[in-house]
Amino acid sequence: MGWQADEVRSWLLRCTDRMEAAAPELNELDARLGDGDLGATLEKCAIQMRTGLGGSFATPSEAFKACATACARASGSSFGTLLAVAFMTLTKETAGRTAVEMADVEPLLGAVLTALKARGRSELGDKTALDSLEAIRVASAEVSEAEGLHGCASSAAESAMDEFKGKPNKIGRARMFGEKSVGLADPGMVAVLRIIG
Repeated sequence: MGWQADEVRSWLLRCTDRMEAAAPELNELDARLGDGDLGATLEKCAIQMRTGLGGSFATPSEAFKACATACARASGSSFGTLLAVAFMTLTKETAGRTAVEMADVEPLLGAVLTALKARGRSELGDKTALDSLEAIRVASAEVSEAEGLHGCASSAAESAMDEFKGKPNKIGRARMFGEKSVGLADPGMVAVLRIIG
């Protein structure tokens, strides 16, 4: 069982609600390791995404494209740009499909990770949102039923966040804090967890 366009749209709309709800927490976390605007960025993206998702879509690709356009319009910040890249990658990878199947999830996440690594010039292990996505990708390969994906993804993202708390940030503004970032959750990793819900 997969997800057709209306189901993908509904899921994306729920994500926008969670993005807005998490904004204050993410601003506070980001202020410790960055410039304190991560929550504001997600809030702007959420507002634009909700507008873009206002119509109906024939394919999941169309819904992803609406989100890519929305995020590109909403923010020029690094995380907003990465969201736009992720959604545009999903747009291209799902083109021509009427549904996203469970078997598609792992390779789609792999394609997104490849695109994000190229755009953000980061690597796995740098203590970023990419590490959360990789944990979700690996875990999703073990899930056979669509109903189990949400719980699996949430658990994987939370485990990754907890694992990397004990490591220093290696890229972005947070890298300047060096050992002071040890013991702190990376704001981007928290964002992934909050978006999943």
